[in-house]
Amino acid sequence: MPNTVDWALLDHAAEQPVKVGDMVSADAGGLPIYRVMALEAGRAWVATAEGAPARAMPLAGFRWRGTRG
Repeated sequence: MPNTVDWALLDHAAEQPVKVGDMVSADAGGLPIYRVMALEAGRAWVATAEGAPARAMPLAGFRWRGTRG
């Protein structure tokens, strides 16, 4: 059975809306899907695949957090 991703709206008001290792996206089920590699001052360092270079993006730009179903 293929891996599926369940999407939940990010609660940006939460103390920790995402954590390292989470999948995030600007659009539920949309692409690209990023993996959170690190967090700092309102930004998430994200990468699209393991071994891909990470880049800093504003956490506010993401609306969805994914979990493997």
